[in-house]
Order: sequence, then structure tokens, then C-alpha cells
Amino acid sequence: MVLPVILAEKPSQGRAYADAFRNTIKKDGYIEVVDSRFFNGKAFITWGFGHLVELVEPEQYKDEWKRWSMNTLPIFPEQFKFQVAKDKRKQFAVVKKLLHSATGIIVATDCDREGENIARSIIMLAGAWNKPAKRLWINSLEVEEIHRGFRNLKEGHYYIPLYREAQTRQFSDWLVGMNASRLYTLLLEQKGVRGPFSVGRVQTPTLYMIYKRQQEIENFQSEPFFEWIGDTTVKNGQFEAKHKERFKTKEEAQAVLDKHNVIVGENRGVIERIRKTLKRTKSPRLHTLSSLQAKANKIWKYSPSETLKIAQSLYEKKLISYPRTDTHFITENEFAYLKKHLSDYQNCAVVNLDVAFPNAQKRFVDSTKVQEHYAIIPTRKTVDLKTLSAKERNIYREVILTTLAMFAPDYEYEETKVIVNVNGLLFEKTGKVERKKGWKMLFDKDQLKADPKKEEDSALPEMKEGEACTVDVKLKEGMTQPSKPFTEGKLIQVMKSAGKDVEDEEAKEMLRKSEGIGTEATRAAIIETLKHQKYIEVKKNIVHITKKGQILCRAVEGTLLSSPEMTGKWERYLHKIGQSEGTQEVFIQQIEKFIQFLLESAPGSVGQLHVQVKDSEQHSFIGTCPACGNGSVQDKGKFYGCTEYQKGCTFTLPKIFCGKKLSDAMIRKLLNGGKTGLLKGFKSKKGKSFEAYLQIENGRLKFDFPIRK
Repeated sequence: MVLPVILAEKPSQGRAYADAFRNTIKKDGYIEVVDSRFFNGKAFITWGFGHLVELVEPEQYKDEWKRWSMNTLPIFPEQFKFQVAKDKRKQFAVVKKLLHSATGIIVATDCDREGENIARSIIMLAGAWNKPAKRLWINSLEVEEIHRGFRNLKEGHYYIPLYREAQTRQFSDWLVGMNASRLYTLLLEQKGVRGPFSVGRVQTPTLYMIYKRQQEIENFQSEPFFEWIGDTTVKNGQFEAKHKERFKTKEEAQAVLDKHNVIVGENRGVIERIRKTLKRTKSPRLHTLSSLQAKANKIWKYSPSETLKIAQSLYEKKLISYPRTDTHFITENEFAYLKKHLSDYQNCAVVNLDVAFPNAQKRFVDSTKVQEHYAIIPTRKTVDLKTLSAKERNIYREVILTTLAMFAPDYEYEETKVIVNVNGLLFEKTGKVERKKGWKMLFDKDQLKADPKKEEDSALPEMKEGEACTVDVKLKEGMTQPSKPFTEGKLIQVMKSAGKDVEDEEAKEMLRKSEGIGTEATRAAIIETLKHQKYIEVKKNIVHITKKGQILCRAVEGTLLSSPEMTGKWERYLHKIGQSEGTQEVFIQQIEKFIQFLLESAPGSVGQLHVQVKDSEQHSFIGTCPACGNGSVQDKGKFYGCTEYQKGCTFTLPKIFCGKKLSDAMIRKLLNGGKTGLLKGFKSKKGKSFEAYLQIENGRLKFDFPIRK
């Protein structure tokens, strides 16, 4: 069977495929291929721009759904409809024409659920669903891997359940977003709080976790504690030992000293016990996207979305494997090529490796733990690090070094535990002496800082059991400390481990199996959504919840929208759909029941809410409406609009104008009667870039072009 149309997810992916073939000709929106090694005659590579196809807005189902009103809820379409995004219609026309003329299709989008959804949505809207299809399933864009994949194409129908799973997630998120966002926006509006408030299946539980942590910190009552320190002197040196018990008061602490006839100051003691143990620390596990994001955030303060962008760039440069992976394992095949290219990786990263584990270890190599993708590892191809940007260099080197560490010796150290006896009152000290640097030799000091525990326990002086010593006993006072606020990297880890505090054991198990809330591919985007909605702010890498975010969290408090429990149950059933063990119809019915319950219960709970309206309005205020003069212009999510819209004011401003994203600062300047500075990046209808000033005239945006001399 000839399968001449290859559908990639985006142009860069299409070009990577073309680079692996002979006799290619670049066309407008596609690439023509003539390579008899793989195809009988011509083949055509074409692509989307990510989501060429999207769900339509509510008003495109019913006119009445355009208006945000309690009377029009719930919004339950009888059948979901799709459309092509306006700025992508030209490319969709190219894809549609090729698919119609095709004798078959090779789905070659990203190898995950979302990639399957992107491809199948395009195929469906193009009317090519009945065309025979194969699936390209590869983990890197190397030429060898592409060739292997095209020689071993999978049956396309095998992956349709993944499409159903992703599509069901898409439908359910749309239903919750459209209904719950309108519901809470309208209910809070009745309390005098201006919206809009975006509510989502994953974003809202994530926001609530941030809110809960911030509340714990703000409400934390620091309390004093006391502990006894013993500065111990032996024949060959000194060290500080500590009594393991903490006391709430000085009186409690003193009572323990009195009980053992010990005084504050110098006492005679004896070295009661010395235990020396040789310990080994294994090298870190190979990276998943989450672990890479967490480490990059801790070391270099990269946001999770930035790390994903960098990793994606390295993937497209054919330097690392597929980044959106949730497993730490590889198979024997990957291990074999990594072992073969060890010298190349060492030369690239400028390190020397002492190979201690030439054979595969179960800790890293386990094909039973690899489903769709394996861990993030370097490809066979290496590159001069100087040709990469500083950020790419950091991430690429981290991936290489973590992979090399798999072959390196264990880190070894000798741990010495000493117990000092002063009249029966015991003081303890642990010392550590490094014996073999092992895999840690590969990493810079900064890269080892990802371990929150400081490894600076010094060596203890030589001593022996029964040796006499003097112990200077001192009382040390400290204060209990609250939990630390989330960084973006820590938030990724918390999302992945969400559910530990869930009481429902079944839901807790679901969250454990589904690895928390969100997916490797979506967690960074969820955090970015929370920023975009102005629910959180990130200052000096610390995540802070805003007034707007606090109001929403208080509104949903006590509901399943505030708990990972709901999304845990959802993710578990969605996974069943992907395994052909569940159906889309059953899931959507449950979502509709949940939304119906929200519509009935939320008015009562929000009605009891007391909010500081002034703080909320100040936070969302951008400027005074130039049309009516009474209302305030606020961020409405997809656009800027007047708060007096219910009284007839229709003034709005777009967030994207002629391809240019407009910032809050630009909008403020326009509303204050001025015009922006000279802005670059506008696009004409013909796709040409131009620059201009912007100003408002008669309630509409207008270009003011610079005068050219």
C-alpha cells in the first residue's frame, strides 16, 4: 500500500523528516519527496502549526450562549464542533488538499496523546477519516531513528484510543471551563467583584495548593525551642555534639540537666560508642521532563515552560530524545548506543569518565517501565557546546552528564556516628569523610546544589570508645520555621506528587498511578495559565498568589474544584479510555452531572463569602473606559473590556492586534489618551511585517505610521 502523505505537527518537524530522505523539493506548505527506499513514487510531507483545529466558542452553537448569564447555564452542546483558527486557514487548505488526494496517511505528529489528537482532528475536519493510516512512532529526530521508524510503521487504528482519550480530556476541560468560569464570575460579580475568573479542572486545584501553602505560612505561629549542645574536646581535637531531644521551655531543658547532675559549662564525659559505616550513593536517575524542569529551576532559575522550550529546541536539533516523557527508564537498545558513544559524550561535555558499570543496571534500564517514551537522554549526535546558546548549553550538558553518571562509580563516603555520655545524658554527632568522588566528579558544584541537604559534615578527630573527654554544655535557643513557599520547580514536583493529603484512599491511589495532576506535557502550561490569569506572580523565583487568586480559592474552597481528588479520578478514567477500557460517552455524562451539581451548590457557598471588593478591583483595574467614561477597563481573559457592559457599553480592545500581542502597559498608555511607542511585529493580510504607533480613535484602535524621510 502506498502511503504518500506524512502529517507532521509543525514545520520544524516536517523539515527534520525531509532531512532524512533523498530528493526533496520545498513547496508552499509542504515538501515533495522521491525516495524509493521508503516510498513507491512520490510522497508529501505537510504539517500543522500545532493545533490547526480548535473547538468553537459557545455562541457558535446558540446565540443565547454569547451572553454570560446564569439563565443560560449549563452549556452542554449536543455535539462538539470544530473550526480552523483564522490565522491557520491557509495551511489547513494545503493539508486538506493533500489529504484528499492521498491514497493513505502517515500520522507523524508528536508521539503522545496530544499529538494523536492534533493529527486526528485535522484528518477528521478535512474529511479524510476513511483514508488508510499508519503511525510513525519514534523518540528522536535523528536520521537513523527516522529511518527505523518509517521502516517499522505501526497500524494507525492502534492509536485511536489515545486520540479518544485526549479528545475526551479536551471536551471535558471545555465543559468545565465554559460553565464553571461563567458560574463563578457571575456569582462573584453579585458580590461586587469584577471578573472574569477562569476555572479549570487542573489549573484550579493547582492554584488552591499554592493558596493553601501561602495560608500555612501566613498563619504559622513561630514558637521557641531549646536544645543542649555539647562542645566536646578529646585528645586529638574538638567537635560539637547535640542532645537529640528538643524542649519547649528553658525549665524543661534545665530539668533534664538536673536529673543527670550535669551543669551548664564544662563537664567530664566519655566516648561511649563509635560506629563507622561505609556508605554508597547511586547516581541520579535519568531525567523525566519534570525532574529536568525542577533541577533547571533550582540551579539556573529557569521557569518550567522555559526549560520545556529549551529541551524542545534541543530535540529539534536532534541532540536529545523526546522531552515530554514521564519515565526515568530506557531499554536495552538505548543503553547499547549510549555505551557505544561514551567517548563522544565525554569530549562534548569536557569530562573524564571512569566506567564502573559497563552493563545495564535495572535502576536505569527496564523495558517493562517504558511505554510510549523513554527517559531524556542524548542522541547519537553530539555538537560543539559553543554552537549552542548559554541556556541550551546548560540543559544539554545536564542531560549528558546525568546519562554518563549511569556508567560512573558510586559516590562513597565513610559515616562516623559518635555518642558522648555525660552522666547518662547522651550527646550525638555524625561526621562524614568522602572516600570516592565517583559520579559526582562529573558535575559542577552548582549542579550538585539540587540536593537540598548540605554535604559538608566534616571529618571527626580520631578517638576511641571509652576515651575520656570534656564537654562544654550550652543551651541553644531556636524558633520553629514555617514551610517554605513554592518555587516554580517545586510546584512542578508538588503537582506530580499531588494527592498525598487526599483522604479518599481510592482517589489517592488514582493520583499515585496517574502521577498527580496534569501531565508532563501540560504542567508548565498550567503554571503559565495561572500567571496569565493574574492568579499568581513569580518574584525572585518564589510563587505568590494574588488577591484575585485568593478570591477564587475562597470561592471554590470545600468543593472538588479545590482538590486534586477530582482530577485524580478523572485522569484515571481518561487513562482507561486510552486503554479501550472506558468510553467517552460515560465520562462526559459524569462531567455534566458534576457541572449540574456545581450550578446547584455554588450559589449558596459563594453567597456566604465575604470579599474585599476594593482590593480586587484595584488589582484588575487597567484604565478608565474612553467610550462611556464611567466603567473601568479590565482584563477579561481573551480581551480587554469595560465593566459597564451590562449597562450597554460595548468598548473592547483585543489582546492580539494584527499578529502583535498587546501588553497591559501598552493598553494603559492608550487609555490615558496617549499613543504607544513605535511597535514592531505587526503582520499585514499578506503576511508582511511592519511597524507603527497605536492610538485609540472613536473607540477603535488605529495605526499611526512613522514619517519616512
